Amino acid sequence: MELRLGHRTLSLEQPRVMGVLNVTPDSFSDGGNYLSPDQALLRAAEMHEEGADIIDIGGDSTRPGSEETPLQEELDRVIPVVERLSSRLDVAVSVDSSKPEVMEQAVRAGAVMINDVFALRKEGALEVAAGLDAAVCLMHMQGSPESMQQAPVYGELPGDVIRFLAERVEICSAAGIEKERMLVDPGFGFGKNDAHNLKLLANLDQFAVLELPLLVGLSRKQWLGNLTGKPVGERVSAGIAAALAAIDRGANIVRTHDVASTVDALMVAEAIKQAGRG
Repeated sequence: MELRLGHRTLSLEQPRVMGVLNVTPDSFSDGGNYLSPDQALLRAAEMHEEGADIIDIGGDSTRPGSEETPLQEELDRVIPVVERLSSRLDVAVSVDSSKPEVMEQAVRAGAVMINDVFALRKEGALEVAAGLDAAVCLMHMQGSPESMQQAPVYGELPGDVIRFLAERVEICSAAGIEKERMLVDPGFGFGKNDAHNLKLLANLDQFAVLELPLLVGLSRKQWLGNLTGKPVGERVSAGIAAALAAIDRGANIVRTHDVASTVDALMVAEAIKQAGRG
């Protein structure tokens, strides 16, 4: 399996790592750490050195209860960082945004992936993404960041999430987005309670029916803290355990704040897998 990222092609024969770079003052884990382009570039270079295949830049926090960032403010946070990263580092740059204006300007500045928690449902997003030469990650979310954790309810898991993503894939295909540049994300922690997240992870192999690369974002999530009793800065081990479980069930890309530890864990898991084939 391969994923087309603009002019790049990323082989998914082995697990890949996406490093999280939030250029926001209020993200749940690292808000305020990388507000200046210089700080962001240093962190991106560090993650690239640690083994990240993709750097995901976000200028609008989607933590539970967050309010949407004004358009110009998000552009001012994101675009200078995308420009610097894409021109100075040989790494795929992703933009974590739901706004079509941010998507378009970020891709023009060098981003090769759009990571959208709304799965291109906002007005104009589908049309803009279809016209850009960039990969698109479609994520499932029940509700919106402001309300998503207010008693989410499902009829069937993972079926409800799979059906939503299948519908979005069909709509995107009809709009002209080729499947070779699409991937999907179940949206752990986005409109799901602890039991929902565990159910999704336990049955992640069922997402293979979509026949698309699968990205998972598990790093430092609140439900891992609820399981372990650990604060956000002490959830590295829990995130790695969840990532390994996801890879074992078919995930192709792990989105994480903790790149070095995750890369090492996936390297060992892949070596064991290859040894078993020998």
